[in-house]
Amino acid sequence: MHTETAQHLLQHIDSDHLEKGALFSGESGDELLVTAISSKDFCLAFHLLQRYNTLDSDAVLMAIALNFPRELTMLEEFSRTGKLHWKMESALVTTSDYTVRKCGTRVGKIISQFYVVAMILTNFLLRNAGFYWIIKLLPLILNMLHAHLRHVAGWRYIKERIRTHLDAFIVLDSVCDMIRFKLDSMSYNQYYTKPMFEAIIQNTHEVVEYIVSCFPDSLSSPNEEGHNIIQHAVINRSENIYNILYQMSEHKNVYRTIKDPSGNNLLHLAARLAPSSKLNLISGAALQIQRELQWFKEVEGFVCPLNIIQKNSFHEIPQMVFTREHKELVIEGEKWMKATAESYTITAALIITIVFAAAITVPGGNNQDSRLPVFTNNAAFTVFAISDAISLFAALPTKLIIGLTTLFVSTTSMIVAFGTTLYIVYGQGNSRILISIAVLTCLPITSFVTLQFPLVIELMNATYGRSIFGKRRNGSFQ
Repeated sequence: MHTETAQHLLQHIDSDHLEKGALFSGESGDELLVTAISSKDFCLAFHLLQRYNTLDSDAVLMAIALNFPRELTMLEEFSRTGKLHWKMESALVTTSDYTVRKCGTRVGKIISQFYVVAMILTNFLLRNAGFYWIIKLLPLILNMLHAHLRHVAGWRYIKERIRTHLDAFIVLDSVCDMIRFKLDSMSYNQYYTKPMFEAIIQNTHEVVEYIVSCFPDSLSSPNEEGHNIIQHAVINRSENIYNILYQMSEHKNVYRTIKDPSGNNLLHLAARLAPSSKLNLISGAALQIQRELQWFKEVEGFVCPLNIIQKNSFHEIPQMVFTREHKELVIEGEKWMKATAESYTITAALIITIVFAAAITVPGGNNQDSRLPVFTNNAAFTVFAISDAISLFAALPTKLIIGLTTLFVSTTSMIVAFGTTLYIVYGQGNSRILISIAVLTCLPITSFVTLQFPLVIELMNATYGRSIFGKRRNGSFQ
């Protein structure tokens, strides 16, 4: 794993050495490349490749498929090219992902949630012409951010990501060229088939698209189960690969009616239960079944209408397959929804008890003559009254997503009402007490945000956020 040492030693190998052929060929030669790629040192892998005449198996391309770096974020792509390629909403999603991976902490995760909220708002902005000028300001903001990043530590991380991504592409290109120009065309599929289908499982569209561009026949090449790349993408819930359909022209019509050896059309495959590795990426059984339904509805809208009621070799229509495969997940989703709702209902009941008592118990009491509250003209009293009212009426949820949001508002308002009550009774205009109360009030609010707000955002994003389906890249595909 000392790749710098390996790079140095590589420079001192005599190119005319009699034993170099054994080092850079055969099974051991492939293993050497696989080790370099698995170490994520694509620069070393490229220098090694310069000494190879051919490859022994598909192991090298498989290693690339397994270790290819994740797609550049909008910020990283902009830093590389100086041009804005992606939509504003895509920027917010990828920047959110960058924040979590860069910070790697709970704070980073909380910050990323606000990016998701911004993404949801952006969906609204992009559909309203009156906000067009806001979107036009985005390149200017990015330019300012780009200039600022050059002076902070994060810039080094971004440059490293860009360099690694470029090196990975160079290695991928070199390996594909070695297969194309130094091997018999009849054996191409032995080198690219398994790696391509592994890249589909990894949802790495860049590797898949490049392999197809080098080997056009791979687009229709089946795997061991008789599935092509789009069928395999649906089975493994790889939306980046499935979205290639949106870049195709008339060729995509082939997939509207295509069947596998068991008579399953594309909708039958979408009706299957997703692999556990993909389901586990989504928290909560309810959100998992929601994502499964989104996949089923997406494919249902793509295939020919006849396919919706078409039976496979087991005499099942897609809806029957979906019901059978997702029976246990639906039960788990119901349990999750009930448990979540019950836990928050208890909290809401406690809030109602507290704030209702506070609403009829005025801080400072009433004036004996006018019967009006003593602190009627006090600004803090107004804050208390408003916060208490909001907390009371927001504690009555009807649906889970609305309930969690209103519970968050309710709890925050209750804490604000409590803080203002303390200030009214004990503060008496003392700014030090006001600051102390404000700081202490922020602690429970921050704790609540840390623990509960991410679930609210995940629910909102899964229900109202940007669809995972649709055209993501410019240009045509086949």
